[in-house]
Amino acid sequence: MKKKLAIALVFACTMMSVSVYAESAQPVEAAAEAVEAAEDTAAPAEEAAAPAAKSEGVMTYEEYMAAEMDTEVVIEAYVQAKQSWWEDEQGPKATIYAQDEDGAYFLYNAVVTQEDYEKLEVGTKFKATGYKSEWSGEIEITEAVIEIEEGSFTAEAFDATALLGTDDLIAHQNEKVSFKGMTVEPAQEGSDAAYLYSYDGSGSEGDDLYFNVSVNGAVYTFTVESYLCDSSSDVYKAVKELKVGDVIDLEGFLYWYEGANPHITSVKAAQ
Repeated sequence: MKKKLAIALVFACTMMSVSVYAESAQPVEAAAEAVEAAEDTAAPAEEAAAPAAKSEGVMTYEEYMAAEMDTEVVIEAYVQAKQSWWEDEQGPKATIYAQDEDGAYFLYNAVVTQEDYEKLEVGTKFKATGYKSEWSGEIEITEAVIEIEEGSFTAEAFDATALLGTDDLIAHQNEKVSFKGMTVEPAQEGSDAAYLYSYDGSGSEGDDLYFNVSVNGAVYTFTVESYLCDSSSDVYKAVKELKVGDVIDLEGFLYWYEGANPHITSVKAAQ
């Protein structure tokens, strides 16, 4: 159902706003000049908090999406989650969810030393040179060489609830997303269980969790990917506490496998 790696892994699941206050007893003209000067002073701080422009030779998100499959791509983005790190005969590898202000990326088999992997905290900027690939509908970057850069950006979750079941959902593939007011449904027909270990119920503790939720009369299957959030994570434990009929809010990453297959990182009672 998905790529699995039987190798040692490292798991991770885990604006400033600037206000200007000008007070002056000067005439109106002088006060206006003071406010204007204060705004000019504040501007650089606001700009520094936003994601930086792309470096020379780096693709915009639009250019990346327009690139042909199996061609080399060069992107700059910011870590939003690390799924795993391992090492095989080809060397060290990692799987990373990343995003910038325009879109999201999924990096699989990225070439990253364990030392650099530890530095890739959420928000860390990096440059990646790899190959645009596709696997069962999932658009990803494979075999990318990672270079850590200066800069930081953490994406807010996009509320994708209204896009479930529509053709527009795929435009947000790999983004950090949320789904609000979802009702927990039976994991299997005729069962009162709220989740399964593995997609068919054949797994056990530590394997992926699959659970069904509904909104507006339609049912969707979501996943807690154990390489992203293992059995010790809060979300894994929260899903195991779900009961059919619970109404919940969810966050995660919009992975794709023969259709939308969100990898959930947070489960909370609906607000």
